[in-house]
Amino acid sequence: MFVSSCAAESASTREDDLSTDAGLFESDGFSVVEISPDDRTDPVDFEGTTEAGDPVSDKDFAGEVYVVNFWYATCGPCIAEAPMLEQVWQETREQNVGFLGVNVYDQAATARAFAAENNVTYPSVIDVNDGGVKLAFAQATPIQATPTTLVMDRQGRVSARVIGQLESA
Repeated sequence: MFVSSCAAESASTREDDLSTDAGLFESDGFSVVEISPDDRTDPVDFEGTTEAGDPVSDKDFAGEVYVVNFWYATCGPCIAEAPMLEQVWQETREQNVGFLGVNVYDQAATARAFAAENNVTYPSVIDVNDGGVKLAFAQATPIQATPTTLVMDRQGRVSARVIGQLESA
């Protein structure tokens, strides 16, 4: 899966960028945009509260590559890709790759139930009340659909964006 390769490649390299040039790939309802280091925006600053009630912010991922997935519990593509994202999280976490969900529709109890039912172990921000987390990322790159998955570089900048359901792990 593109997210897995980007996250692993970024985590294993000393540079904070992807080694590939910027590009766009489209396939069956999803598109992938890689952003070259020279074209990346400023780091994304955000803060929110997870489904467990814990505070989380960009500072928790300082110096790490991390993946951000925008989702909600009744989104069919979100349900389908949840196991794939969890797999990538498990495969890359020892390489200091962080993962964060951003639930754009549900309250904490629904997000917790979804995580338990789908065996998702990484945290999710509950962003339904003010949308501040989504807005922070949308200032750096378009969040045009749910699901959208972003790969962030070690400087906290968007290095890749996948719009739509991820295809495979």
